[in-house]
Amino acid sequence: MSEILDTAERNALPDSLYGLPERREYPMPDEAHVRAAEAYFRYCPEELKPKLARAILRFGKEYGMDIQSPTILHYAAL
Repeated sequence: MSEILDTAERNALPDSLYGLPERREYPMPDEAHVRAAEAYFRYCPEELKPKLARAILRFGKEYGMDIQSPTILHYAAL
């Protein structure tokens, strides 16, 4: 999968590959997109940050990544 998803690729992704599936935001089909979700985490609505942080850690683990962001780890623990 390319690093940037076009509309058709994004629409074809199952909800389960999104950090916020109910909003279909923060797609994470690969490592590059987990890193992008980390980078854009600050723009997530405050009330959804714990859910997104846990998703980033889950997908990161699935792709063999070691997420060390103190912000992500803090919100994931909430």
